[in-house]
Amino acid sequence: MALAANGWSVCVIATPTAASWIDLDALAAATGCSTQVHARSPRQQESLPRADAVVAAPITFNSINKWAAGTSDTFALSVLNEMLGTEVPIVAAPCVKTVLRTHPAYDESVARLTIAGVSMMDPDAVTVRAEDGLATFDWPQILSALDEVCSSQQSSAVARSE
Repeated sequence: MALAANGWSVCVIATPTAASWIDLDALAAATGCSTQVHARSPRQQESLPRADAVVAAPITFNSINKWAAGTSDTFALSVLNEMLGTEVPIVAAPCVKTVLRTHPAYDESVARLTIAGVSMMDPDAVTVRAEDGLATFDWPQILSALDEVCSSQQSSAVARSE
């Protein structure tokens, strides 16, 4: 994992759809943090540490539009919506087909999230599709964007405190 290799503690929150594509137990073992798909019950203790940063990757057309609209119909979207109200840096790495990026809702959603402080990456810069249509991601570039956003936010915080 590129993030963990660079000193980040990683906790994965997956949508139910994404959870059907990934090995949740392997991710939990690799990160040392339970991989979550559903919110905890009210009687359970908090299971996630406080976030210093958020990477929403890969984030789909559907999730981008729901997030921008404030829809919290999955635990992952609930967390993303809550994080918009904090000072925590957020990087979103979309995995969205070119044809879907022409849909009018997409540009509006990206603009709304950007205004809210989300650093939206260019899908073409971070997603490569193989001949079979499967996507792979440029995790080093995503990590670089995260480092840049965190550095810039720390610089802004220092400037405000002086």
